[in-house]
Amino acid sequence: MEAENQETRMARWSEYTTGQRIRILRGKALRQSDLAEMTGLSLPTIQQAEQDKRLTLQTLLLIASALGTDTSVILGQQGPRRGMEQDDRATVRELSRAVHDISAGLFPDTVTAPPLATVIENVRQCWARYWEGKYVAAGSLAGPLIAEAAACVRAQPDGEQAKAWTVLSDAYRLAAYVANLMGARDLAYAAIGHAQTAASRADNGLSSALVMSGRAWIYLRDARLKESLALAEKAATDIEPRFSQATTGELVAYGSHINFAAVVASRIGNGGLAGDYLSQSHAAGARMGHEARAHGTVFGPVTASTQAVGVKVALGQTAQALGLIADIKPHHEASLSGAARSRYAMDKAMAQADAKLWDASLDTLERALLDHPVWARHQALPSVIVEKIGRASTARLRRVSKLVATGLDGADGFSPATSRTAL
Repeated sequence: MEAENQETRMARWSEYTTGQRIRILRGKALRQSDLAEMTGLSLPTIQQAEQDKRLTLQTLLLIASALGTDTSVILGQQGPRRGMEQDDRATVRELSRAVHDISAGLFPDTVTAPPLATVIENVRQCWARYWEGKYVAAGSLAGPLIAEAAACVRAQPDGEQAKAWTVLSDAYRLAAYVANLMGARDLAYAAIGHAQTAASRADNGLSSALVMSGRAWIYLRDARLKESLALAEKAATDIEPRFSQATTGELVAYGSHINFAAVVASRIGNGGLAGDYLSQSHAAGARMGHEARAHGTVFGPVTASTQAVGVKVALGQTAQALGLIADIKPHHEASLSGAARSRYAMDKAMAQADAKLWDASLDTLERALLDHPVWARHQALPSVIVEKIGRASTARLRRVSKLVATGLDGADGFSPATSRTAL
């Protein structure tokens, strides 16, 4: 084992093949047959994955869950010890300081309480940056935002603090989302815990459900799939509106929650449950008739359709995914946020790769990587797609592979202490 560790330290994690990375993460104590039993997959499927012969997205998700890691580590997009670019490290460091200090009551001397309406607007603007895929910008603003919101809580008269607590919960939730996306899992758990405390002080059912959904997302990226699904289901159920009387904001919150429940169900391979949730998502989207933002989230009929593509891809239902793609027109995509457009492009490229539409998949992937390189740096799917298309080697594939590889340049060498990074 020591010889193997010495060998792995000499090479960059990204230089191993996917099969080699699975074998290293599995270790000698866990046999292939053990991994097959843990995942519910057949032994030949595990053997093919470790021999770099065949690895579907569903197999990848199940192996990641069983090994207590996630897809970006297995694919070499990030090392077991997170390697971040310099601006990412600075953002996480400052955000961590704000989350822990403010929760402990340690306020910077320069912070005064602005009007609550100003903080609410600042929260809205920070979420807008997040949904455009500007994660470093959102993260750099989240720390000062938490300080301002906490100062507002302290400035409100007794008995009139509920709204300020809601705003503080939203600020902590934003910090949790940024930390989770950047692979700072401990910080994500801490921030979402503080968000939950603030939501309970606000006595706001919607705010509590939003926090619950945020925690479910952290669980999903931490390979805690069953717990993630349970929380996602409860969050959606707790805020299910009466459609005939629901406001746009209520429909946005409910639709995004039920959409996420469908995503989690697809990750554990429950197609029936995922289909039920997708039906409810489409109903909420149809009731709205347009995309809208509320409560730090985005939802509408186009979001429902594009998210459905990702769910079908995860379930291996390629024909259905392509059918949905055919109905989504460019002007529909234009109504999505930047991050949602990029995510849909990745799901679309994956569906095209599954259908062996290699050129179309490369077109879609290359355009997304060039349009949103910072967003792509924190995602696992580009590496999945490149690996799948690699069986049909082309000059364009090498060009796209270089674009994907730019997100790996800062990766540390392999460390046996495996961390759970981004899915």
